[in-house]
Amino acid sequence: MDRALTFELARRFPGGPAIRARAELPAEGGPVTVLFGPSGAGKTTVLRALAGLDRPDAGRIAFGGETWLDTARGIEVPPQRRRVGLLFQEHALFPHLTVRANVSYGLGGLPRAARAARVEEALALAGVGPELVARRPSALSGGQRQRVALARALAPSPRLLLLDEPLSSLDAPAREELRSALRHAIRAAGAPALVVTHDRVEALALGDRVAVIAGGPVQEVFAAPRDEAVARIVGTENVLPVRVAGRREGLALLRAGPVELVAVDPGGLGEEAWALVRGEEIVLEEAPGAPSSARNLLAGTVTGRADEGPLVRVRLDCGVPLVALVTRASADALAIAPGKRLAALVKAPAVKLVPRG
Repeated sequence: MDRALTFELARRFPGGPAIRARAELPAEGGPVTVLFGPSGAGKTTVLRALAGLDRPDAGRIAFGGETWLDTARGIEVPPQRRRVGLLFQEHALFPHLTVRANVSYGLGGLPRAARAARVEEALALAGVGPELVARRPSALSGGQRQRVALARALAPSPRLLLLDEPLSSLDAPAREELRSALRHAIRAAGAPALVVTHDRVEALALGDRVAVIAGGPVQEVFAAPRDEAVARIVGTENVLPVRVAGRREGLALLRAGPVELVAVDPGGLGEEAWALVRGEEIVLEEAPGAPSSARNLLAGTVTGRADEGPLVRVRLDCGVPLVALVTRASADALAIAPGKRLAALVKAPAVKLVPRG
C-alpha cells in the first residue's frame, strides 16, 4: 500500500537518551495522525527530523515516494524543499511584523496578487478575522496568536503539516475553543498532518489515527490499548494486576488482591493479566449501591478528590485503588469528599484484559 509518510530514525543525545522511532502512515483513512507518548520519548525530536531542522544519527524519511533523508546513501533534502508546515506551541511570530506580514512571510517568491490571495485564504482557514490583520502579536490574545501561527504554517500550501503541542500554551477555555477550529483548518488544508500532544481529549478531538508504540484508530488505542505499557502512556486511570481464577460462559473471573472482578474473556490469557479500566467507565453511587446490570460492584472509601474543569477525578480505596471520572454535578450531588463511603460499579465489558509479561 502506498504510504504518505514513512520514517525510521535513531538519535542519541550525549549524556542523554537514545531516541528510536519508526512509523508508516498511510494516505488513506484520515489525514491527521496523533503522536502520543510520555515526556522525553522523542516526539519533538521526530517532528524536527521530519521538518529537516535536526539530522538524526541514522535513518530514512520518505514522503509521497520521495526520499527526504537516507543517511546510508548520503541523501538529505533541505527543509525548504520539503515544503513542510510547522506549528509549535510557542507561536514564534515576529513581534515587529503585523499579522498580515507574519502570514505572508516566506511567500516572497509569489507574484503580489497571488501572495495576497494566499494570505487571505490562510487567514480564513485559521479563523483570523479582518479586524486583526493590522495588529502586532503583542496586541493579540494567546488563542489569536496561535490562529495566526496556524495561518502562517498553512500559507505556503505545505505538503505535510507538523504540529507540536499546538494548544498546550493556552488556558482551558481557549484550548476548548480552538480544538474544533484547528481540526477544521487541518482537514480543509488537505495536507496530511502529524500532531504531538499529551492531552487525551485533544488527541481524540484532532486525530484520525494515533501512534504510540503501535498505531491504530484513535478511539481504539485509547479505549483498548494493546498492552500495559501503552495503557499507561495513553493515561488509562486503572491498570490492575489480576489473576485469572476461572472462566464461565465467556467471562473471566479475576482476583485483584482481596477483590473479585468479572470481565469479558478475550481468550489467549495465561493465569496472570492486567485489567484496564478507564475512569469514565466507573459509575459511583451511594453505598452499598443499587442492583444493576454491572457485574462488578465494589464498596470503597474516597481517598481524594481533584476538580478538573467540568470533570472530577475521584480516588477510592475499594480493596484495590481505583480512579473514577465523574461530572462536577454528579460529584456535588454525592457530596464526594475524602472519607465518603461509595459504591463503584463497573460493567464487565468495560474491564479490558491484556496479558501480563
